[in-house]
Amino acid sequence: MKIAITAESTIDLPKEILNKYNIKTIPFQVMLGETEYKDGEISSADIFEYVQKNKVLPKTSAINEEQYTNFFAEEIKGYDALIHFCLSSKISSACSHAIAAAEHFSDVFVVDSLSLSTGIALEAIKARKLADEGLEAKEIYETLTNLTPKVQASFVIERLDYLAKGGRCSSILAFGANLLKLRPQIILKDGAMKSAKKYRGNMDKVIGEYCADVLKEHAEPDLSVGFITYTSATPEMVEKAKQALQARGFENIYETHAGATITSHCGEHTLGILFIDK
Repeated sequence: MKIAITAESTIDLPKEILNKYNIKTIPFQVMLGETEYKDGEISSADIFEYVQKNKVLPKTSAINEEQYTNFFAEEIKGYDALIHFCLSSKISSACSHAIAAAEHFSDVFVVDSLSLSTGIALEAIKARKLADEGLEAKEIYETLTNLTPKVQASFVIERLDYLAKGGRCSSILAFGANLLKLRPQIILKDGAMKSAKKYRGNMDKVIGEYCADVLKEHAEPDLSVGFITYTSATPEMVEKAKQALQARGFENIYETHAGATITSHCGEHTLGILFIDK
């Protein structure tokens, strides 16, 4: 059975990894003022510059049902079935639109990732591997739907300014946290973004502590693939994360830049490690 694997641009994968696993994407739209871009056409640096200048966040728009219908119709050509991975339904309405579009087809399956960024990528890569092993599309869909709660997706944020601008915390709370150099950990829990531990100090030190805590809490990771994903980061931050994953024995460690969704809400120097927990 020949199976197409698709996702939205919020999968946050560069072209070389998308090509390696034969994953096709459909982009979200990002508005910087009056100018509309496809997610992927602008960088994190573009967003930082825009927010610094205008003191407001970019706006992102969910993909609608018609766009998904057209996308599925095009991408399923030459395939027996298609499995699509959505940004968590607790974060965006896009997932409900994709599910509605899939009803126009008998061979399109939509997985609510309950995740974001490379948390989605972990699921899509797993689906590709299962497809290559010869599993049927429905079986892959059911397997991945059951796997979604096991995806460990979390990040540490340097400053709360972007969360405050987005209305996810008060400006007073952000000011206090920034003043005390508190670095909150944001986790995906049941598909929603929630605050977890709080660290203190410079980000190079914090990343080491954060990685140690995550790997201790999730003691049996699937070591085949791990991601280090960030909006921006110092070489020292990335190296700390890489050393932690290497020491734990991850076989494939990918570094990726977060796209517009994470960047718009988290700001500079946000970094996370992501993997599937057995």
